[in-house]
Formats: sequence, structure tokens, C-alpha cells
Amino acid sequence: MLYSSRGDPEGKPLLLSLLILAMWMVGSGQLHYSVREEAKHGTFVGRIAQDLGLELAELVPRLFQLDSKGRGDLLEVNLQNGVLFVNSRIDREKLCGRSAECSIHLEVIVDKPLQVFHVDVEVKDINDNPPVFPATQKNLFIAESRPLDSRFPLEGASDADIGENALLIYRLSPNEYFSLDVPTSNQQVKPLGLVLRKLLDREETPELHLLLTATDGGKPELTGTVQLLITVLDINDNAPVFDRTLYTVKLPENVSIGTLVIHPNASDLDEGLNGDIIYSFSSDVSPDVKSKFHMDPISGAITVIGHMDFEESRAHKIPVEAVDKGFPPLAGHCTVLVEVVDVNDNAPQLTIKTLSLPVKEDAQLGTVIALISVTDLDADANGQVTCSLKPHVPFKLVSTYRNYYSLVLDSALDRESVSAYELVVTARDGGSPSLWATARVSVEVADVNDNAPAFAQPEYTVFVKENNPPGCHIFTVSARDADAQDNALVSYSLVERRVGERALSSYVSVHAESGKVYALQPLDHEELELLQFQVSARDAGVPPLGSNVTLQVFVLDENDNAPALLAPRMRGTNGAASELVLRSVGAGVVVGKVRAVDADSGYNAWLSYELQPETASARIPFRVGLYTGEISTTRALDETDAPRQRLLVLVKDHGEPALTATATVLVSLVESGQAPKASSRASMGATGPEVTLVDVNVYLIIAICAVSSLLVLTLLLYTALRCSAMPTEGECPPGKPTLVCSSAVGSWSYSQQRRQRVCSGEGPQKTDLMAFSPGLSPCAGSTERTGEPSASSDSSGKPRQPNPDWRYSASLRAGMHSSVHLEEAGILRAGPGGPDQQWPTVSSATPEPEAGEVSPPVGAGVNSNSWTFKYGPGNPKQSGPGELPDKFIIPGSPAIISIRQEPTNSQIDKSDFITFGKKEETKKKKKKKKGNKTQEKKEKGNSTTDNSDQ
Repeated sequence: MLYSSRGDPEGKPLLLSLLILAMWMVGSGQLHYSVREEAKHGTFVGRIAQDLGLELAELVPRLFQLDSKGRGDLLEVNLQNGVLFVNSRIDREKLCGRSAECSIHLEVIVDKPLQVFHVDVEVKDINDNPPVFPATQKNLFIAESRPLDSRFPLEGASDADIGENALLIYRLSPNEYFSLDVPTSNQQVKPLGLVLRKLLDREETPELHLLLTATDGGKPELTGTVQLLITVLDINDNAPVFDRTLYTVKLPENVSIGTLVIHPNASDLDEGLNGDIIYSFSSDVSPDVKSKFHMDPISGAITVIGHMDFEESRAHKIPVEAVDKGFPPLAGHCTVLVEVVDVNDNAPQLTIKTLSLPVKEDAQLGTVIALISVTDLDADANGQVTCSLKPHVPFKLVSTYRNYYSLVLDSALDRESVSAYELVVTARDGGSPSLWATARVSVEVADVNDNAPAFAQPEYTVFVKENNPPGCHIFTVSARDADAQDNALVSYSLVERRVGERALSSYVSVHAESGKVYALQPLDHEELELLQFQVSARDAGVPPLGSNVTLQVFVLDENDNAPALLAPRMRGTNGAASELVLRSVGAGVVVGKVRAVDADSGYNAWLSYELQPETASARIPFRVGLYTGEISTTRALDETDAPRQRLLVLVKDHGEPALTATATVLVSLVESGQAPKASSRASMGATGPEVTLVDVNVYLIIAICAVSSLLVLTLLLYTALRCSAMPTEGECPPGKPTLVCSSAVGSWSYSQQRRQRVCSGEGPQKTDLMAFSPGLSPCAGSTERTGEPSASSDSSGKPRQPNPDWRYSASLRAGMHSSVHLEEAGILRAGPGGPDQQWPTVSSATPEPEAGEVSPPVGAGVNSNSWTFKYGPGNPKQSGPGELPDKFIIPGSPAIISIRQEPTNSQIDKSDFITFGKKEETKKKKKKKKGNKTQEKKEKGNSTTDNSDQ
């Protein structure tokens, strides 16, 4: 007998489903291949490289990877030809069970740039599984009294294949009593059964042996069989009957143990023991059902005794029978179908595959950092998962395919701000309440050399004492680089330049690693006061970055130079200075001077002079100025004084410790008749450096006169215009004396505290400028008077003494040599009857209490054009407003300027107005002026021009 299970054409719905699936796959843009199960090793599946648009030559360089998502190595790709082939045995039933769809999902990952492709390989079923019955023999007990068309259920066969290969056709061996009842497709819950076609007679046929065969629809066909042993029982007329043949129950998967599933009810029309019913599962029930459910034999109640899992099994079919206690016992059958309802009991699962770590801080936006896949075993909304990224970081998640995400760079990175990120990826399903899972991703930012070394300040000032030992450490520079590793490894070097005639590297060096700066040789303050250079800091990055810092090294002076004596004009024996002094000189007359300079600066160059103890006896009529070095008489000379005096002058600086030098001065006392000879010898002995000085002064005077002439012409024109413009004014108001100054280069200037109008005619007061130039070879007889009372003498006729508190600044040291020549000609002439007076100059002063002071402005050198005059506190004649000192010295020139104010209508010797040069030249000019009136007017005009210029 042949019975087919194709009661309804179910091939059309299956074909329609396959067509819709194929259309969806084509729309998704992914690759789809198919392969039969049980294919041999090496079976061709598809040209995956060509279909993905990849070149064969770039498969290996781009690190071609094939990920089968836990499916093992069933499929592989030949990197030589780009062919996808079968690598090992594929069993569809093992992969997908009874599922209608079975496919292997592959991920193809290539690098440079990172790309991910998704490939689905459908595994097609072949007829490799025969139909199988639950048992090889089935025993049936049927009473002989059962009526015709009675139905006896049988457990059908099962086929692990799908589709046509699982469509079964049943055949029952030929007999006259039973036929086979096969349910249609819409009655799948109705079991296979035997239908009684002829009444049984136990006495005629106590047992029947039938063979049930199941054949599938595959090619070739496979079959399965079961032996049916039917035992004919004696009369028990009524079998138990259930209310329904099928009971359907829905249970949530998280149902607790002991929960009642259903209470099926069966009834038996018989009485007594034939009507007592015992409930049980059918003998062919599966072990899985027995482990999850229990049926009470008396009441028939079915309860839960095991864990229900929707993901494991979505439905359970329980065959139930009710058997009475008659003899023979009769049974009634029904089926309980338990459908498991999904509960959101599975949290999403995250799988992270890191690809590009660490990430360079200059990585392009959109760079893929990691691949993330999410799975949820629940169904419907409970299995729909969304991913999010926390906290707010420069990254974002991009969905690539279904539950696949890429972690990409969203904004620029800066390792110096944040060197690493701890990302939290959260996957949350759509259940209620929703479940979630988190995964942490540590993203380290790799350093790029984008920061140059930086110093704390752009410039450093270093003070180093001179005469330092070679190789001494003088300073340490330090630069910080915000980068890391080699990019932050800083090395130091000098920025080479020339310092004078030598290279900077001959003075200092810098250690490349520590930044310590060393002086390679002893520094000399007198040679180099300031050494300014740059140190470069450069990191080890590629390309390297660097910056510079400036170091100003000030070399501090130390007292390492002793005072040096200048050569005297008149040399005696053994290098001693020789001076001639008339016996007729009185007290306080300067007879000579010891000249010395010190190459140091500040207090180390401040010199003091004193007589040695062995010469400083009470009978010696000489003393030496403490700061001037001038040798003067302490009393009038007499006949008892020795004709030759030997003086030892100790010159000492103010350094620590003080350094000294000793000068020997030989003073010869001569009579007045011997003065001309001595003067001649002195003049002959002074033909050395003094001749050069005279030549320089002559050139200086010529240049000054030329420049002054132009200024005088302008001033005269201006004065004429002013006087002609104001004829009503009778006389000019008294003006303020004019201060005349000079620099060593010969530029003259004058300044006034208030404006003064210059006009012609008789005035109430006249301001004259007198310049004297004493001879360069002082002799004992050179005591010529100027013929005019000097304003530098007070009412007592005593000369004004210099101020003892006079000092000089270190900036004057550079002009020591020129100042010495100035002092040499610095004797001022007083009026008639007044003694000669020595004024302090830029390098000397006297210790007497009543003094005047000549000092340059702060920071000025010897060449400064602005000088001020101060009187000491003990001087009774202090300059009032609008007054000037009587006499002062022109720095850098052997001229002394005397300023005097004459009363109205006083007669002035025009020849004494302004004179320059030696004394002999001055005397000649005076005689010529007195003899020649025209020449006198010309000289007066020249003098006026000089005054106006100054």
C-alpha cells in the first residue's frame, strides 16, 4: 500500500519563499554563493576576489583575511587565484538542523585601507539521511471488539533532510484488517495511524505482523521501516476517550518549576476496573519531554519539572495516553502541544576585533579603529540591538552590516592633551525591560613630533667671575618637549658665531644631553665684558623640531691687574721721575705728579697715592695727593733742605686684596738762575709723547674754530635781526652765564637755563669766556698772571680746594689715558697775588674739606658732552641761581676755560678773551694785539664766534 504525505501542494509556498530570499540578498549588496553539503575537499565555490573587485596581486599585501564566525575552516580562499573552495566536510544537518535556511556567513577583511565585505554561502541539502522511526518494532494491543474504522495512532518516521528530501511516503505491507491513515499537510499535528477495516477475531488471528515502510522524495530514494506487532485482546468494549485530540498551551520560557501546564481529561464508558483510567506519556515520547514535563497518573495533570528555553526549543509535542484497568486494557490518545514564548532573558553579546592600535595623533578623520559585532539570542524585539559609545570622545560608531559596527575617528587627536582613551561600547536590546552589555576598548594615541622643545624663558643672564678655571660649569639650560619617547629626547648645541676674531666654540661649550654650559678657557673682564650667544635645543623626532634661547654671560671684574705707572716726562736714573723745583716756591705749590692707571674697573681701578713711611718724615717739605698723585710743597723751602730729595710714592687700588705699585720721584731744588737751563733740558726731554699731544690739540683747535665760525655768522645775523626788530628796548636784561663744554673729539656746545637776548651797544653786564692754555713743560719760573682777578678765589684770596668726597664711575676707566694728559695741563691761574690752583679732573681729587667737584652724568663716559660743577659744603662761595663756576676744564684738551662777569663799562683786555695753545704762543699774540688795533678787532670777532658756538 502506498500513501504519500503530499496531500496539499506545499512546493509552491517553498518556492515563493526562496524567490523572496534571493531578491533580498541581491538588494543587500553582499556576495552570495551556494554549495552542496558533503562536497569534497577543494570543491569550487566562487571567484571571491574577482567578485569583490580585488586584484590578485594585492591579496597578500593587504592582509586578506577570511572569518567564518565560529564555523571553523569549512571554507578557504586560495590567495594565488582568489578562488573560494571547500576545505573540510560540510554537514548541513549539523550546521543548521531542521532549519529551512542554512548558510555560512563569512567576513572578508582587507587592510590599507581597511575594508570589510560580507559573504553568505548557502549550503544546499542532499538526500544523505534516510527516514528513521523511533523504534524498530512497535507493539499494539487491540481488543477484538473494536469496531470498524477504529483508528490506532502510530509514530511517524523523521528525516533530517529538508524540502523534497524530507517528504515521506508511507507503505504498509498488504493485509486484510488494517489500512494506513496519512494526515494531510494542514493536519501535521494529527499522527499517522492504522484504521481497522475488518473486525478482528482473537480466536482466528491472535497476532498480526505488519511492516511499515517510509520512503523520502530524494534522488536516490532512501527508506526506513518499523515492525508492527498487533496482539488481539479479548473484550473490553470501551476505551478511554479524551475531550480533544489536540491540546495547545503557551508557556513563557522563564516559567518556574512546578507550574501546571494543562489538565487533559479522558472518560471511559465502562464500569469498574474497565472504567478506571491511568494517564501517562506515550511510550515513544522523547527524552527531552520527559526531562521537562511530568504527568500525574491519576489526575492527568502535566507540570513543568525542567528549564524551558526558547532559544533551545520553541515548541514541545507531548503524546499522552489514557489506559483503563480492564482486561485487556484499552487506551485513548491525544497530543499536547506546548509552545514556548520568548522572554528577554539573553543580554546582547559584544565581540570586538581591534585592528589599528595605537592610533597616531595625526590620523585622518574616518580612520577605522576596531570592528564590533553584536549578537542576541532572543527573537523579535528582544533580539533587536542598538549600540552606543560613551563617554563623549573623538570617536563614533558606524553601522556597516546588520549587527556589525565600525569604531572610527570622528575628530582630531592630541596626545599631549589626552594620551589614551577608555571607551565603553554599550549594546542594548529592545526588550522590556531591556538588557544590555558593555565592552571596554582602550585606545592609545601614538605620538607625532608636533611640539618643539620650549625653554622656560627666552633669555637668561649669567654672571661669571673672570679668571675662572677652564672647563668650569657656569649655567644649565633646560628645555621641555611635550612629545614622548624619541620626539621628546632633547639635545643641546651652540649656535655658532664669531666673537671678535675667534669662534664662539673656543669660549664655551654645551653638553648635548644635560644642557650644562661650560667655559672652556679663563674669561678676562678687560678683554670681554659681555658674551652673548644662543643655545639650540632640538628633539630627536622626524623631522626634528628645535628652538633657541639667548644667554648673556657678564664677566665680573676681579682685582687681577696692579696699578701701572705712566712714563714721566723727565726720566732720571733707573727709571725714576725727575722734577726741578725752585727754592723760592711757597707752600701748596704742585711740583710734580705721579701718573698711574689700572686696567680693572670699579673699586678695583680706584687708585690712591701715599708716601712710603721711610720718606714721609717731618723734615720732607713735600706731600702727595691721596687721589690725585700730585706732589706739592707742605711749606716754604729753605736753605736747610737737601738739594736732592728722593720720594717713594706707593700707588694702591681698592680691590680685595689690594694691589700696589711704587714710583720713585727725584726732586732737585734749584736756584732761580738755573731755571732757564732746566727749562731747556725739560723741553728737550719732553719731545716724546707731549709733541704728539700738541699736534693733536692744534688740529682740534683748528677744527673747532672752523665749525664755530659758521655758527657765529648765524648768531650775528640772528642778533642783528632781533635788535632791529625791538628798537624801544633800551638795554638787554642781565643774562645767565653760559656753560661751555667739550668732548674729546672736539665738538663744542653750550646750554642756558633761561633764554638770553644778545644785543649790541653798552649793557649793564657783560659775560666773558676766558680760555687759558698753560705750557706743557712746567718750570719753576712759569708763574705768569692773567692780569685779571680770577673768579675762582674767594674774598680771603685763598685758593678753593677740591671736594674730598669726589668719586668717579667705572665708565670713566676707558678714558684714563686722555684724562692724564688733561690733568697735566690742568693748573688754573688765579688773579694777581693769588697762588696757582690745581682743580680736580676726571681721575683725581684732593682730600681737603673745601672742594669743588667735576662729575659726568650717570652712565656717561669720558667722552660725554655734559659736565656739571659742584662746590663742597665748606666753600663760602656757592653758586646761586643763574651763576656758573669761575673756571673749569675742557675734557680731552689741555685748555682751561675761565668765566668771569665784568661790571658795566669795564675795560677788558681783548687779548685775554679766548686763547688756546702753549704759553709762549699766548704771550706773542698779546703783544701783537696791543700793537695792532685792526688785528685786535679781528681776534675779538673770532673769540666772540667761539663763545657763541659754545
